[in-house]
Amino acid sequence: MKNLKLLAIAGIALGLFSCSDDPVLPEAPQVSIKSISGLEEVAQKDTLALVATVTSSAETDIVWKVNNEEVQAGDTLLFTAEVMGNYEISLKAVNAGGEHTATFAVDVFGMFRDGTFVLNEGNMTSENGTLIFISPKGVAIDSVYQKVNGSELGNTTQDLFIADGKMYIIAQNGDRMGGDGMLVVANAETLEKEAAFSNEDLAELSWASHVAVIGNSAYIRDNAGVYLLNLDSKALSFIEGTAGAMKNRMAVANEKVFVPAGKKILVLQNGEVKSEVELPGTISGLLLSADDKLMVSCSGSPSYILKVDPADYSIIKQNEIADFSVSAGWGASPAIGAKGDTVYFGSGTKICQHILATGATSVMTDVSEHIEHAGIVYNNLGVHPTTGEVYFNTLKGFGMDYLINDITVFNFSKEAPQMVHDFKDYTNFPAGFFFTANYR
Repeated sequence: MKNLKLLAIAGIALGLFSCSDDPVLPEAPQVSIKSISGLEEVAQKDTLALVATVTSSAETDIVWKVNNEEVQAGDTLLFTAEVMGNYEISLKAVNAGGEHTATFAVDVFGMFRDGTFVLNEGNMTSENGTLIFISPKGVAIDSVYQKVNGSELGNTTQDLFIADGKMYIIAQNGDRMGGDGMLVVANAETLEKEAAFSNEDLAELSWASHVAVIGNSAYIRDNAGVYLLNLDSKALSFIEGTAGAMKNRMAVANEKVFVPAGKKILVLQNGEVKSEVELPGTISGLLLSADDKLMVSCSGSPSYILKVDPADYSIIKQNEIADFSVSAGWGASPAIGAKGDTVYFGSGTKICQHILATGATSVMTDVSEHIEHAGIVYNNLGVHPTTGEVYFNTLKGFGMDYLINDITVFNFSKEAPQMVHDFKDYTNFPAGFFFTANYR
């Protein structure tokens, strides 16, 4: 009996001793994915930086996958995609104790969804219109429509409008020089052409200049007035009472189109003139404000800047501008631009600011002090509705000097004005600025 007890004790001791030699496995790793920018979306061909956060007590292998296809190892993935759509990013971490996988969803949107467009008229005798794109990162790309489609816009492009994911570009002389048409419809995110209306399709129009769209109805302004185009059937009809519509941009609010016409705004709905809004002077600019009201400028002496309610057509605010003329000149774009109730307009090469709430007007800078060639201001300034930056187009002159030009961008949020960009020699008679944020 005594011997049995001794054997049992020895066996337990041996078992304990042998167990101490077994390897101690680490805990399985824990992993997560973080976007450095905080965003979960990215434009085509742009980069979204994703980093791995790994908690592990042992050596760990990391593998990234995109839509279940392995792409790389390492702590960081610089994700980019050529094709729009939803992507699943997965990150698997493996150590001796096990594995753990985290996922991250990324939406890739069209590279032209967010940014600023500058529409070039082109030289009506020798070249068609073109479209410049300026990205939110301040990168300018010329002729983007042509680069995407391999074909050109129409001749003397004057205006564009974005609605329901589509961009509508109107050309005064249409397809006479082999361009895609008088009215081109493109995907607003990719610029891929979806439809085109030829000079023959729109034969009734004479020097079409501006366009606005609600649903399947395009409102097109020409020398006679405003026409209604059914985008599905291509039926085109003149809207009675629109004679005198000015060669300047229209605005859309509350399912209605607002058209500048001398000293009044024509209100169009369902292909008819529903009302008219009388103003104290000749309209020089009309645009939709950030709070979905209408910001309006009137030229003359004195000039005026007003805010109008598109619901009942009442004048919310009317300020007299005594020391400046708020004129669009011969341009086909509004004399004003705005971020909120801070309004900007040009006076020659000077950029002026007007605060609607206080009525104060001041000169912010003179563009000619920042660049060498500011001989001609071509069309009018634009204001980014989110950043408040002011965009300005100048040419050295006419003749071949129009090829020497600047798109300057100014920030007035600091004590001294800052020119944050100067894009040299991109324009060919610019028709104006178009900010995608204005069409949300």
